Amino acid sequence: MKLKLDDNGQAAVLDGKPVYVHDDGREVAFDAPGTVAAISRLNGEVRTHRERAEMAEHRLKAFAGIDDPQAAKAALSTLAGLDAGKLVDVGAIEAARAEATQAIEAKYQPVVQERDALHGELVKARIGGAFSGSRFIAEKLAIPADLVEARFGGQFRVEGGQVVACDGAGNRIASPANPGEPASFDEALAIIVSAYPYRDTILKGTGASGSGAQGGGLRGEGRHVTRAQFLALSPAGQAAVARDAASGKAQITD
Repeated sequence: MKLKLDDNGQAAVLDGKPVYVHDDGREVAFDAPGTVAAISRLNGEVRTHRERAEMAEHRLKAFAGIDDPQAAKAALSTLAGLDAGKLVDVGAIEAARAEATQAIEAKYQPVVQERDALHGELVKARIGGAFSGSRFIAEKLAIPADLVEARFGGQFRVEGGQVVACDGAGNRIASPANPGEPASFDEALAIIVSAYPYRDTILKGTGASGSGAQGGGLRGEGRHVTRAQFLALSPAGQAAVARDAASGKAQITD
């Protein structure tokens, strides 16, 4: 589009407006004041639309997280239809439900307690049986199985019906003979005893000797120490009595 010129090389004017010629040959009188007014009007409309969009966006933030507006409207309609009486009924239902739950729990609590007690006894019997039937204790240790259990029983538990052992950090002890598998009872006990600071005093045939035990003069050749007395001693005292029992200087009795 270009400005039309007359024969004198001046801008052609129509009704006081300069004439422009389009590329297709059409001639149009350019209304500059009208164009400026139109631009101003359009700018005002754009500003109004922008302000409305910003306000709508601000209001939509209050509904963030609502993916289904229809479901939300239905829920609000349901709540609006509930009167105070119905709300009281809902509270009564919840109270009745809680009361029924308490009654059921009270009724079956003895059964649950009995089950837990039986489970505890079963675990104790399984672990106690493993100690009493241990070949390692019978052949390698100088103290009875029940005293070995009293000292080391806390490191054993029942998992999947099997007695397994854990080290001091709570990690399951692995089998030296079968890598990747849990240690058998005797394998685990041998490992635990090997880490015991007083192991030489409870192993048979060590020939160990040492200072007297603490606890009321229980040491001495031919002396008899009851299990209760033995368990009441400090670890050092127990080690000393076990050492004397291994050498024949003392005997642990019931």
